[in-house]
Amino acid sequence: MINATKKWIFLKISSVVLIPLMLWFIISLVSFYDKNYDEVLFFFTSQPTKFLFSLFIVFAYFYSALSISEVFEDYIESEKLKNVANKLLFLFAILIPISTLLILFKLSL
Repeated sequence: MINATKKWIFLKISSVVLIPLMLWFIISLVSFYDKNYDEVLFFFTSQPTKFLFSLFIVFAYFYSALSISEVFEDYIESEKLKNVANKLLFLFAILIPISTLLILFKLSL
């Protein structure tokens, strides 16, 4: 399969997965608008929320990295610069979700 086809398929799959996760997160965010810190902390440290929020973060960064990578492919002409930009993008797309999840799981300890 062509690399561009794989990217397109992964973009479509991740966007379909992100729709219910985004709806869940928006509804949850609105529901604890007027709650205090302890209630919000309890929300993020409960087991189903940690799992769903982890999925949300991973798929959101995966989707954004693929999308930005396509922008690099379209608008950066220099192959060397394009490769450096893509490698940095994917490095940050791995490091930022991992650090976010580590902080989230550290809260519950």
